[in-house]
Amino acid sequence: MDTAFLITAFVTLFVIIDPIGMTPLFIALTQGQGRQQRRAIAVRACVLAFGILAAFALFGEQVLGFVGISMPAFRIAGGLLLFLTALDMLFERRTKRREDQSDQAEAPDPSVFPLAIPLIAGPGAIATVILLAGQSPGISGLALVLAVTALVLAVVFALFLTASPLENALGRTGINVVTRLLGMLLAALSVQFVLDGLKAFGFAA
Repeated sequence: MDTAFLITAFVTLFVIIDPIGMTPLFIALTQGQGRQQRRAIAVRACVLAFGILAAFALFGEQVLGFVGISMPAFRIAGGLLLFLTALDMLFERRTKRREDQSDQAEAPDPSVFPLAIPLIAGPGAIATVILLAGQSPGISGLALVLAVTALVLAVVFALFLTASPLENALGRTGINVVTRLLGMLLAALSVQFVLDGLKAFGFAA
C-alpha cells in the first residue's frame, strides 16, 4: 500500500471538498429541520456525491481517451483548475459562490441540489478523482481512490451531523482561518499536479 499516495489523495480531496467550510451552508440549507431530517439529508447527499465521484474515477480516463485528451494534459489542466479553486479559498470568493448556489435551492430537500451537486461533487472534486485514478492505475489503485473518497465523505457526513456545535465552537472567524489555511495547502498541491504533467511531457526533470 502506497502510504504517500493515500495521504496525498486524502489531503487533496479533503481540501477540495472543504467539509469545514461547507458545514455552515449545510446548517443554513437545513434550517428548521429536525435531527432525523438532517441526518437523512446528509446521508442522501453523501451517497449521491460518492456515486458521482466513483463514476468519474472509473470511467473518467476512458472518456478523456475517447475525445483525444491525454492524462498528462488533463493533469496540467486539473492542476490549474485546483489552483484557481485555491485562490477562491484564499480570497473567500468560493464561499460567496457557494452561498449564491445555496440560495438557488427552493426545494425543502437540498440533498441533491445544491449539497451533492455542486457543493460536494463539484468540478474540482471530479477533476481530482480523475487525476488520482490516473496517478495510480489498476484495480488496486482504483480501490485506494474509492476508499479515500469514501473516507473524505465520511468526514463530510460526520461534520454535517455535528454542524451546529462545530459552528458555535469555531465561529465565523475560525472557519475563515481554516479555509484560508486549506487554500494555501491546495495551491501547493495544484502546482505539484502541473509539475507532474509537465514531467510526463518531458518539460521538467
